[in-house]
Amino acid sequence: MSNLIAYLQTPAAIRAQAEQMFQLAQQDQLKHFRYHPEAIATVTAYVLANLRSNYPGLDVPFHSRWRHFEVGGCDRLVQLQTLIPHLSPRDRVKTLYELAIASVLLDAGAGPSWQYQEADTGQTWQRSEGLAIASFRMFMAGGFSSDPEHPYQADAVGLQAITPEHLAPHFQVTENNNLVGIQGRSQLLRTLGHIVATTPDVFGSKAPRLGNLVDYLVPVGIQTLPAPHIFAAIITHFGRIWPGRLVLDGVNLGDVWSHSQVGYVPFHKLSQWLTYSLIEPLAHLGVKVTDLDQLTGLAEYRNGGLCLDLGLLSLKDPDQAARTHRPDSELIVEWRSLTLACLDRIAAGIRTQLNQSAQELPLVKILQGGTWAAGRKIAAELRIDGRPPLLIESDGTVF
Repeated sequence: MSNLIAYLQTPAAIRAQAEQMFQLAQQDQLKHFRYHPEAIATVTAYVLANLRSNYPGLDVPFHSRWRHFEVGGCDRLVQLQTLIPHLSPRDRVKTLYELAIASVLLDAGAGPSWQYQEADTGQTWQRSEGLAIASFRMFMAGGFSSDPEHPYQADAVGLQAITPEHLAPHFQVTENNNLVGIQGRSQLLRTLGHIVATTPDVFGSKAPRLGNLVDYLVPVGIQTLPAPHIFAAIITHFGRIWPGRLVLDGVNLGDVWSHSQVGYVPFHKLSQWLTYSLIEPLAHLGVKVTDLDQLTGLAEYRNGGLCLDLGLLSLKDPDQAARTHRPDSELIVEWRSLTLACLDRIAAGIRTQLNQSAQELPLVKILQGGTWAAGRKIAAELRIDGRPPLLIESDGTVF
């Protein structure tokens, strides 16, 4: 059993189980979805057109939380950096890690009606950008710190104090501006605070804080770090934060679900999104992150919506599009799993057309330059509110 648990917590398992689901789709043996191979060229062309439009010079950055902090022509990180010039490069990276981790864990879908008005710029944001900016402003206000003398941090005590009532004003939540899953989001951060407080070998024993993960991952002198090592640390040490998930031998499996034909199906969407978001700050320490393409795409509704909206996947029962589905439903598990397999094939097609290797154009860049943005674009073209093609019941901890 321990071997199975360890396997399900690897990127290799995510990709292998997705491929198993994909093989069933190719044989038209799934209950909910069909795969249409004739559409792969159309989808690839659509994504490539978006990539070229968004990044004409093909200088595509990583798909990470840092992109959301840059929206609206405002480099918000400069505001933070001007407040911490006295910190050493390592301590600045710790600060960036704390901002990224807290923000990513607050990033699950906001719902179609919630919005955030940014006082500094007068801009109004929704969905991922709104959540990013709200969490950034909360960080800048010391909302994750218990120490007024050191507001720009996320420490164990500060995280454990977060409640829905604590989050609500920072995210401008009112009766008329509802944020989906605020209870689940606050519980994630409180549980994370408990983990930080009780894992001294990772987060420190004296005034434990989230950013000490930097010392755990890259001790002084380390110059290279495989991306799967970051992912493994997140899965190992953050795994207990996920609520209501499958448990094997007392181990919470996190973003792992069950399917009658495939068995356990892991996704670890937020953990991989977090891994991608923790790579860039390490450049400040001269650390090169390798083996990026051992990670997978992200099984979420923009990438999945792209495949469904452009006809690469189709519902066997079209009426399901009008119903709301739980994340543990086999329909959603199939959709997310097929999305991952399709992303690998879209990426391969784009690299072929651009004559680039996986090292030159890793999947994390194709997600940013192409699939995620393309999924949002086609959703906006097809539906007035830009919602995904399937409705998902969110508790604020999955997507």
